[in-house]
Amino acid sequence: MIKPLLLAAAALVLAAGPAAAQQTPRPQPARPAAPDLARPGSAFAPRENPGTWASTIRRSERGHVIGNPDAPATLTEFISYTCPHCAAFAARGEPPLEIVLIAPGKLSLEVRTQIHSGLDITAALLAGCGDPAGFKARHQALMLNQAVWLGKARAAPASQQAIWERADKAGRMNAASALGLADLVAAARGQSRAELDACLANDAAARRLIAIDEADTAEFAVRGTPSFALDGKLLADVYGWESLYPVLAARFAPPAN
Repeated sequence: MIKPLLLAAAALVLAAGPAAAQQTPRPQPARPAAPDLARPGSAFAPRENPGTWASTIRRSERGHVIGNPDAPATLTEFISYTCPHCAAFAARGEPPLEIVLIAPGKLSLEVRTQIHSGLDITAALLAGCGDPAGFKARHQALMLNQAVWLGKARAAPASQQAIWERADKAGRMNAASALGLADLVAAARGQSRAELDACLANDAAARRLIAIDEADTAEFAVRGTPSFALDGKLLADVYGWESLYPVLAARFAPPAN
């Protein structure tokens, strides 16, 4: 049943159209799992606190984990904030995952950042700034509006791009202001510019992001983004929603009678 449910959830997301995908997301109440997922003997048998796990977010050693910390499966999503395919997955794949698997407590999603450019460091610092509970809103604000701010970055003079690519403290502050990244994140969670500026100025946190990228590349041999690991094992040739959902369908198939 998982594959039709995931596809149906994805269809609802796509029906909203591209205009909706460009809006800064607002926190939504958790939605309960479909009734037939709770039938006896199913791999989707309800757990404690079903339907509310999508709002449970914590920091991990290398990223942020959304969902039940004791979920029977963990999906690790390796993303770059400057990767258009990652933005597409955020719009098309993350909402069905939340509805069908994360909210009922069957799957936890860990989001980790890969660094492809200096702008990735700036965006990742903003996404991780503040209370972990706000990570999802900040992450989605940056991803769902990526076409706008990344388009501005690509159209900027080469001299300006070079400043942003340095990703030093001044370059990060400049990029966040000129591209509207700080405004996006502030609107998503109501954070002050002073708080966001402090995160952008944190050189130790910036170095930590680079170290995480290097550690994940060494451990998982991540070759592109988005990439995914299920239960700690990198999924070969899975780089988007279309190739991920068959894997999840097989993982969560009900046991044969």
